Amino acid sequence: MPTIKSSTALRNDYSKISKLCHETGEPVYVTVNGEGDLAVMSIEAFEKRERTLEIREKLLEAQIQKASGVPALNFDKAMDELEALAHGSV
Repeated sequence: MPTIKSSTALRNDYSKISKLCHETGEPVYVTVNGEGDLAVMSIEAFEKRERTLEIREKLLEAQIQKASGVPALNFDKAMDELEALAHGSV
């Protein structure tokens, strides 16, 4: 169940809401006049969510390429390319 707080509570109890965000890792939904307005979350939770979305996007792109018949790199060739990138020779 999402945590919902009013904008007044955010203004008056910022530290309490900040602590809640950090402890739970979940967003707190902020309302203005009873209507949803913002979602507030810790930076750590936001960055984790962003990384998850980036990974999902890359996986979806790979699935689309596979379904389209794009040839995949074999493992050894991929590792050779990664090593070359790591050593700055590409």
